Amino acid sequence: MTVGPAPQSLPPRPATALDERAAEAERSVSALFAGRLLGVPLTHLARVTRSRGGGPRRFVGVAGSWNYWWQAHYLDAIVDAGLRALRCGDAQGASEHARQGDRVLATIRLRNGFRWTNAFYDDMAWLALASWRLEGLHAEIGRSDRLRRLRSAGRHLTAQLRSAHTDDLGGGLFWNRDRDFKNSPATGPAALHLARLGETDEAHRLVGWLYDRLWSPESGLVLDGIRLQGAEEVLVPGVWTYNQGTVLGALVTLGDDESLARAAALVAAVDAGLTVEVDGIRALRTHGGGDGGLFTGILVRYLALAAAPGSRLGDEVRGTARRLVLDTAEALWAGRSSVPVGTASTVAVFPLEPGGSAPRPPLELSPQLQAWTILEAAATLA
Repeated sequence: MTVGPAPQSLPPRPATALDERAAEAERSVSALFAGRLLGVPLTHLARVTRSRGGGPRRFVGVAGSWNYWWQAHYLDAIVDAGLRALRCGDAQGASEHARQGDRVLATIRLRNGFRWTNAFYDDMAWLALASWRLEGLHAEIGRSDRLRRLRSAGRHLTAQLRSAHTDDLGGGLFWNRDRDFKNSPATGPAALHLARLGETDEAHRLVGWLYDRLWSPESGLVLDGIRLQGAEEVLVPGVWTYNQGTVLGALVTLGDDESLARAAALVAAVDAGLTVEVDGIRALRTHGGGDGGLFTGILVRYLALAAAPGSRLGDEVRGTARRLVLDTAEALWAGRSSVPVGTASTVAVFPLEPGGSAPRPPLELSPQLQAWTILEAAATLA
């Protein structure tokens, strides 16, 4: 059975300081990176880098790195902002964000050669997750007439994820079409997506494989993956923040007793093993720029889900998750600086790591988008 997006409705409340911080991060990312694809009307994407100097650019090109999965997280952040508008009673703002999300989703398909799919199953899982949340935003504001594209994306992407879930290596998802590497970056978000759709048996199988094959009893954290080299299986033991995040999200969404116990232990392991001391607080560590610039933002998104009262986790676990979200957000906010946009205004730029200094141009999208994601997660806990 397929179920719709989880309801987000809450009574409107006045905007808080955390909401205002998230809004500032949104303005910054939008001013520095957002634009039309080749200037084509009704298109919208975020470019990967912002060059030195100069005024605001009005378009995003097609040359250079495509970064499909970064755009999926850009879409997710736009949905965050739309839901923030709803929480603050701004129905018009929520509708504008839903329309912007529609444009991003359509432009991703256009830029991707008129296809939803690509060669990487983790990329497709990220877009499946973001498009599902966009559908939820539409449902919240009553725009059910705008869902055909979303349902098409979900249908194609979900079918691809299911095709990558095979019995090779005992289960799990392949990372890409080469089918020589099964890993957490693909299996975790796929498990979460299927759990959200109500496909709990398959989601449980994916989570079970992760705990059977890639969970470390020493650290309590999830490792990266298993590579096939001929007939040999080679463990890739890297520990990355985002893998903990998607597994945590799947466990909280599944919500059975075993999953909640695992979620509680995973939050404790993250607190013990993936934090740094910054000015008297323990913030989550980050992974620099490039693809790694998004990793901790993903973890924080799902820590905020664990911290919500509806997660059914105990007060102590929710309190730990909440502290990690708010302290990481505070550390990034404290390290911000400003850069000019055009000739008459400035916007915030956030550091790549808690306790670090904000970078100077040229700027990269991923760590700035990560900061926006983290500040939006904090705002949900106001």
